[in-house]
Amino acid sequence: MNAVYAFTLIMIAIAIGNIVAVKTKSIVSMLFSVSVIFVVAFALGLPRTIFADSSLLALGTMLIPPILVHLGTSMNVRQLLEQWRVVIVAVAAILGIVTFVVGLGQLLVGRPAAFTAAPPIAGGIIAGIQMGQTAADIGMPELQVLASLLVVVQGFVGYPVASFVLKREGQKILSDYRQGKIQTIQEQEGQENSQRIIGDIHEDLKSDEWYLAKLALVASLAVFISQVVKACLGYNLLDQNILALVFGVLAHQVGFLESNPLNKANSYGLAMASLTVVVISGLANATADVLVSLLPVILITLALGTIGIILFASLAGKWLNVSTWLAMGIGISALFGFPGTYIVPVEVANALSDKHEERQIILERIQPQMLVAGFVTVSIASVVLAGILSPMLAALA
Repeated sequence: MNAVYAFTLIMIAIAIGNIVAVKTKSIVSMLFSVSVIFVVAFALGLPRTIFADSSLLALGTMLIPPILVHLGTSMNVRQLLEQWRVVIVAVAAILGIVTFVVGLGQLLVGRPAAFTAAPPIAGGIIAGIQMGQTAADIGMPELQVLASLLVVVQGFVGYPVASFVLKREGQKILSDYRQGKIQTIQEQEGQENSQRIIGDIHEDLKSDEWYLAKLALVASLAVFISQVVKACLGYNLLDQNILALVFGVLAHQVGFLESNPLNKANSYGLAMASLTVVVISGLANATADVLVSLLPVILITLALGTIGIILFASLAGKWLNVSTWLAMGIGISALFGFPGTYIVPVEVANALSDKHEERQIILERIQPQMLVAGFVTVSIASVVLAGILSPMLAALA
């Protein structure tokens, strides 16, 4: 497909998704709406190469570290240290998936399918690839397809649930803010953030490219260090995305980066559109026939996983004094991970208020938690779970 045509169709779909999200107060998320649009469009004959043809897929993939650096500039060191509760809640959610999908699920869909399904539900692409490869190695290609499809379709459950629970949390935050019970973190940390260790050029000399260059420099440093460590040790000890987030926090704290540099560079909208394409790109591989054949197993395992997540995350949240709605959101991040953990909070904030300050207060108290949760579930815990269940699946052959 012509690149301009592909770009145009994608932008129209995202624009429609945003309208639906705002009109429904984010009950129906933009990501969910866009996913439905493209599933239907592919069934009607839309070229499945549209995402690659538009060049947005490559752009979005490249922009992931810079976007994480951008997000890091809205956080501070104290925020990161305070996220230990999020880690525990996220791990509890993974235990819920294991309990319900592996424990109860094997009675309903069989042990091989249950073992195959749990890691992708707990995470994403890496876990799905590992379980799919194991299934192929033991001569169960249908389970390989199952693993891939779960990675593709789990967002259809995750996005609406996350949007719903985070909307409830956002409403509570907004109510407390309007009553003067809380203030923005930037106000709380104003004195700390105003102390610049590194100087900057005069305001008149700053351009969009200046902000983007500094952002890219920090992102490049994160990628470089991650690659060097991986080359030396032979495995990915320091994930580049996690480093990008941390470096964004530090670069802002010392004054090298301003807060929200993508906004200052007038590049935020295109970056978010590209990121959205990365999220939904897997839908191009889900044909109607394959979806129908594996639909019962997909529905059962996703339902069990969601129940396990909500139950265990809620219990952990109650124990740690974390809001029940937020705890559910933290747990459900396993069903989509980053960049959905970045985009859904933005949708919720935009749907709940049209005032910048109120949107900011919501984002400050939801987005960092969701981002950390996504890293714990998708980037770490699901890979560990796949490493445990993969040999167990192989042993069933």
